[in-house]
Amino acid sequence: MRSGLTRRALMGGALSAVAGVALAEPLRVVPRPGARPGAVAPGRPVSREEAGLVVPHLVPLAEVVAAAGLGGITGVCVADMATGTVLEELAGGVPLPPASVAKALTAIYAQAVLGPEFRFETRLVATGPVAEGVVQGDLVLAGGGDPRLVTDDLAGLAGRLRAAGVRGVTGAFGVWGGALPFQARIDPGQLDHLGYNPAVGGLNLNFNRVHFEWRRAGGDWQLAMDARSDLYRPPVSIARIGIAERERPVYTYADGGGYDRWTVARAALGDGGSRWLPVRYPALYAGEVLRGFAVAEGVDLPAPREVDALPAGEVVAAWESPPLDQMIGDMLEYSTNITAEALGLSASRARGLDPVTLAQSAGALGRWARGALGVEVALQDHSGLSDASRVAAREMVLALVAGGGTVTGLMKRIEMTDAEGEPLVPQPAEVAAKTGTLNFVSCLAGRLRTARGADLVFAIFSAEPERRARAIASGDEVPDGVPEWGAGARRLQQVLLRRWAAAWPA
Repeated sequence: MRSGLTRRALMGGALSAVAGVALAEPLRVVPRPGARPGAVAPGRPVSREEAGLVVPHLVPLAEVVAAAGLGGITGVCVADMATGTVLEELAGGVPLPPASVAKALTAIYAQAVLGPEFRFETRLVATGPVAEGVVQGDLVLAGGGDPRLVTDDLAGLAGRLRAAGVRGVTGAFGVWGGALPFQARIDPGQLDHLGYNPAVGGLNLNFNRVHFEWRRAGGDWQLAMDARSDLYRPPVSIARIGIAERERPVYTYADGGGYDRWTVARAALGDGGSRWLPVRYPALYAGEVLRGFAVAEGVDLPAPREVDALPAGEVVAAWESPPLDQMIGDMLEYSTNITAEALGLSASRARGLDPVTLAQSAGALGRWARGALGVEVALQDHSGLSDASRVAAREMVLALVAGGGTVTGLMKRIEMTDAEGEPLVPQPAEVAAKTGTLNFVSCLAGRLRTARGADLVFAIFSAEPERRARAIASGDEVPDGVPEWGAGARRLQQVLLRRWAAAWPA
């Protein structure tokens, strides 16, 4: 029993030296293992003394985690960035769902395989010559896998098509998405209407989401589906929705045979609103939107149709994505699932592999990580959306160390707060990290640089599997207890960040 140590002190991060109190359990300090042959950053394991690290006397980590009252399992690991020496861990070797923290592993994979300047290219390919402004054959919109392609980009591509002198075609207007394997949903176990669980393929648009908006119109409702981005919001017919006289479920989905057919419960419409719904026909979606812009530019195109193989021909117009590192930075900040899947699939393809599913490509990432980074991970996708993925906190930390810090430099800045949730002024450390959230899963991993010069890498993975299983069975988008549990997990993360910021000087 520790005299004078209150629950408030424990939760509030009074975690520097506790004078005169011995540790109930020793801190575990583990030198980073050398990477396997072919690793990108092998490094030599060093002792804590060689690294100049001082292990302070702290409240036992197990007590800190227990005080959070989360239930389930929390795995924690923190290491020195320069050496990979593990400074402190609790259940650090227990594999847990990483949620969107898996995107950091995908980012390391993509950087190593594709390179920071890699760009996706979306092309318009003419199968015959252009004579007097008319393509003598077909015109094909050929995706290169770009997960960042948006409606505004297609408006620009249509302008380039006109600038190339094209005014029409004698044949068909095709759309091709075969640059990457197609999967109708990232995670088949998620609810149909979740916009963050769309199709993935080689031709994507607006993160494969369509904007649904409803408003009152007299005594009825006006519904609209459009492909909006910053400048444009063209209506689309590839996704259609009608009102159903019911209370639940709020949405239903059916394959309309070439389009997405949705219904929404009248009882759920309220006074109006909007949300993004996933797209299951992304190539035709992109084709419909491009055709609209092309017609507005004076280029006569027929309705799009999907083609199984990209025909030979001449590229008459093209659109490039931003460079890889910019896409990774946006992916880590906004946690865009489709970006992670497209990057992971593209990296696997670039290695000469031919994955047919996301799980196959994620397995290839895991084998690459074993050889290149010296870590063991088991992923079902590249985004962390599947709760069947498993990563231990220690393995995540060592992957970030072996990745050389380039990915942590692209992560979002995390503000440190006090026990009441107010921002600390001044901030005791600079934290750049990736969050990960599923129902009853909360994760945070990244880099912490203290005001006193310590440079640390950490991972905090919390999960309550039994409650998550019940939440999935409920069919609710936000099951009972999720907001409170998530808030508690985030408070624990802040307690640990304050602990490490106070504990370790350079």
